[in-house]
Amino acid sequence: MEVKKYSSYAEIEKDLEILKLEREINYQKMVLSFQKTKESITPENVLGGIFSSFKDYFSNSYGSILQSVLPFAINWFINKKRGS
Repeated sequence: MEVKKYSSYAEIEKDLEILKLEREINYQKMVLSFQKTKESITPENVLGGIFSSFKDYFSNSYGSILQSVLPFAINWFINKKRGS
């Protein structure tokens, strides 16, 4: 980082004020981000997210699930009819 040379105390004060405002802005952004995160981690939101992802997974893979479960169900039904 390049060293800045100042010619007056007013320039130093101006840069210090800018840094102070930037620090306050970043602090407020962090507080807002924390509040949004805190609001998004409620039991309703977490469970809703889990259920929606399961719903998406099962709705998109219904055919493959059916293809893998159907042979087992047929074999179980046939074996039950035979008395095994």
